[in-house]
Amino acid sequence: MLQVFIKTEIKQYIWSRDKKGVIDLELIRKRYNDLILEVIRYLIVGGIAFVIDFTVLYVSKEFILKDSYYSLYVSTAMGFISGLIVNYCLSIFFVFNSAKGTQKGRSGKDRFIFTVVGILGLIISEFGMFIGAEELAFNYLLVKIVVTAVVLLWNYIARKILIFK
Repeated sequence: MLQVFIKTEIKQYIWSRDKKGVIDLELIRKRYNDLILEVIRYLIVGGIAFVIDFTVLYVSKEFILKDSYYSLYVSTAMGFISGLIVNYCLSIFFVFNSAKGTQKGRSGKDRFIFTVVGILGLIISEFGMFIGAEELAFNYLLVKIVVTAVVLLWNYIARKILIFK
């Protein structure tokens, strides 16, 4: 997935030519700057979604489901879904410029892809929580931070390639 993302971005730079076929360095610079700003916006949105996710995880595990055997996994899913909803809304309106003023990201197909990417992210998250908290016996909150970084990368690259081309 990362290779496809990198190839797609490089291809856009290679084909950045003006009408005479000359490489347009200004267009390349603009696309590069746009991509950097998009990544920064995605990190901000990811940070906000993470705070929601982390808070719901903590409150659910420590106060709502504290005596349940599956509290870690149910709380992880609850937090993840809460963060996913926030991430979707903010991604459409704030992160991906290609979605502004268009229907990109708003169609049923795009919502389905967004959800599938999110579900795969949830699977990665649950698996990471199991390995880190259960098998390796690390604190579940520390594990959540590491797992979130992996899922953040997965979500950005997958959504950029599949929805917000």
